[in-house]
Parts: sequence; structure tokens; C-alpha cells
Amino acid sequence: MTSPFPARLVVLRHAKSAWPPDVPDHQRPLAKRGRRDAPAAGRQLLAYGCVPDLVLCSTARRTRETWDLVVPELGGRPEVVFEPRVYGASAAELLDVLREVPEQRRTVLLIGHQPGVQDVVLSLAEEAEGVAEGVAEREGDEDGSEKALARVRAKFPTSGVAVLALSGAWADLAPGTATLTDFAVPRGEAPGK
Repeated sequence: MTSPFPARLVVLRHAKSAWPPDVPDHQRPLAKRGRRDAPAAGRQLLAYGCVPDLVLCSTARRTRETWDLVVPELGGRPEVVFEPRVYGASAAELLDVLREVPEQRRTVLLIGHQPGVQDVVLSLAEEAEGVAEGVAEREGDEDGSEKALARVRAKFPTSGVAVLALSGAWADLAPGTATLTDFAVPRGEAPGK
């Protein structure tokens, strides 16, 4: 049975990390701001209606801690795969991981690192940009895909969330096979505000 909506890929850059001395990159924890922002990213996913049915998370401490703070905001517990190949991956390597997603998965959350997360979003969406612009124009959406794509090109900050609608099967993911539908950089409130 075919799903009534296209599969969605949600790409989340881990929340702000700390830089403690003598701690290897893979073991860096979240900073105080990251611990505030990660739950806000979870609330953003819920607001977008993007509760994943599969999470592919880097094995780095900061991505695992980000996930631990996102999941309570979702109202569910999707399957999580802590995937070593996501740590330090290029866009091409991330595409290889994503092509292995089972077809029945409709919303997949990828939690990773720069520059891979930004590059994979741009790779998937940029060649499809003309289609996205046409959709935004028809719907009268001045802040549609075109502006979201420009923001992703400029910067993909910590806790940034990009939502892409796929035009085909996971196994067929390639540059230009998705449309960027949303991009946000959720921030949690500092104490006392």
C-alpha cells in the first residue's frame, strides 16, 4: 500500500556543544545552551508534524545527548539507530546511509554534524529548487522553500532543523530528489526569561 504523503527526511544538527580541554571530539558534551535548545528542537519537530518513525543518530556524545533531550518532546519513542557512519560523514556518505532506510519508513530523523548536514540538505534540495519555488508561488508563501533554501545555504546553526519531502524511494535518493519544505533554528529560553 502506498502512503498518501511522500516520505520525509528531517535533518537536525546537534545542539550547541562544549569544548572541555583534553576531551576528544567524539566525547564532547552539550553546552548549557545546547541543553536548553535541544528540547526546543523537539517541540519544533512536533509543531511540524514530523515525529519520526526512525532516528539515525551519530554516535558522538553531543548528538546522543541532543536526542535524549529531543525525544521527551515528541510524545512517542521511535526506533533509534546510533550509526557510526554518521559521525564526520560527508553528504555522499550520508546519502549512502539514507539509501538503506526501509521503504516503509515515512519520517526519518537524521542527527548529525557540520558540514555534512548542511551539505546533504543542499545536495538533495538545490537541484529541485525550481519545483519548490513554483509551489511557493502558487500557494502565495513568501517564506517558502526558496527563502528556506537561502537560509540553509548561508548557515546551518546548531539545533537547526530542515524538513525535506522526498520525490521517490529512499533507495533512489540522489542530488535534487527532495524539496526543502521547512527550516528553523529553535532556541530554548534562558533561565529567568
